[in-house]
Amino acid sequence: MTEAERPSLARLILEDLRTVLARDPSRQSIAEALLHAPWRGLALHRVAHRLHLRGHRLLAGLLTHACRKSAGMEIHAGARLGRRVFIDHGFAVVIGETAVVGDDVTIYHQVTLGSRGWWRDGRADQRRHPHIGDRVLIGVGASVLGPIRVADDAHIAAHRVVVEDVPPVQRTPVAAVDREGAVQ
Repeated sequence: MTEAERPSLARLILEDLRTVLARDPSRQSIAEALLHAPWRGLALHRVAHRLHLRGHRLLAGLLTHACRKSAGMEIHAGARLGRRVFIDHGFAVVIGETAVVGDDVTIYHQVTLGSRGWWRDGRADQRRHPHIGDRVLIGVGASVLGPIRVADDAHIAAHRVVVEDVPPVQRTPVAAVDREGAVQ
């Protein structure tokens, strides 16, 4: 998507605020939605992401730090988040630099969209984090790790560890590992 095709920053942030009103039953007004910490963190991320795209990595990093402090979430400025993403509660949400999140995705608290290692292979375009499709629901405490794809409309159950692609129409992860390490 080119810069000209991208919705304005103000439009994205307003859509996110309306999404809070539509999807969080505890928020009954715009004033209450403005107090939704994950919305504030998402708004900071959207600004940081635009700065990151323009090469202002230090300033983007400072906004990412502010997001961590104010909302309890760490979303790397390089992560690409779609429209109307809803993060419920938000604390301990971690989204890595090369993650891509589709439109109308719901993410609950303690979710990680991360990599499976710290190494780099020298390629700047190497994807280390997941690609999440549109309308995906990611349950509390789930970890989606590595350069995998989660298809549109998938649901990832709470506390799952997903390390393989989640194909279309499937409602649970292909490879899930419970807390004791058993593959389900």
